[in-house]
Amino acid sequence: MDALKYAVDYGVIGLLFALSLWSVAVAVERWLFYRRVNLSEFSNVLVLEMTLTKRLVIIGTVAANAPYIGLLGTVFGIMLTFHTMGTSGTMAVNTIMIGLSLALKATAVGLLVAIPCVVMNNVLRRRVTELLTHYKAQHGTGH
Repeated sequence: MDALKYAVDYGVIGLLFALSLWSVAVAVERWLFYRRVNLSEFSNVLVLEMTLTKRLVIIGTVAANAPYIGLLGTVFGIMLTFHTMGTSGTMAVNTIMIGLSLALKATAVGLLVAIPCVVMNNVLRRRVTELLTHYKAQHGTGH
């Protein structure tokens, strides 16, 4: 049972860590791209918008799903705690509290991943809106 506990614990937190690294990498790449994008190279606003929003869905998806992945880890942790209590036959309060507190760390990590992803997504999407507005002002397509 300990092997399953470690697999769930490190698997969920490891997945969240990997997703956070992926999101940060995409955010940095997009931010650097936005700093050097030349709006005059684009002849069509739709092509510009597709180019600017490329890969932003990754950050939004991680932001939306990281709390659920953390919650899944918490549910598994609670299930393992109850299973351990049931098989050992003890109802020691300290065992229950330790198991539940360790289970809740997965939810905390999920939130720690999701909140910065939401911020990064909002900042980058705001920059996309600014660049599109500049493009439309330069090319007279103000609709």
